[in-house]
Amino acid sequence: MDLQGRAKGLRVQATEAEQAMWFRLRAKRFMGLKFNRQKPMGNYIVDFICMELHLIVELDGGQHSDQKAYDQRRDAWLEEQGFTVLRFWNNQVLQEMEAVLEYLRGWVEEHKPLSPSPSPASGRGETS
Repeated sequence: MDLQGRAKGLRVQATEAEQAMWFRLRAKRFMGLKFNRQKPMGNYIVDFICMELHLIVELDGGQHSDQKAYDQRRDAWLEEQGFTVLRFWNNQVLQEMEAVLEYLRGWVEEHKPLSPSPSPASGRGETS
């Protein structure tokens, strides 16, 4: 099966933690940011990605404690592509969702580009 097909399958078979996180991130519900889920990136599939901020959010189950070297290689490659990878354990998401979202909110506020200042009212520097 190709990477697109695997990503589609992962969307259909999302874990409980992925479903809970997707509910909070989808449709620009989180800070007005657009997230996609189960997106192919190179040879990998990332759980959640915000292209605007070059941010990847990964949710890890127990199997990740046995695949640390793989995760480190994967994260290094994604970071070489200009992305930041934030990882959370599934049980954190399920038991401490507000703390996870608060951590994400803090990261976003620290890294989100500032909006440009509005232009003067008439373009000549007047304020009304």
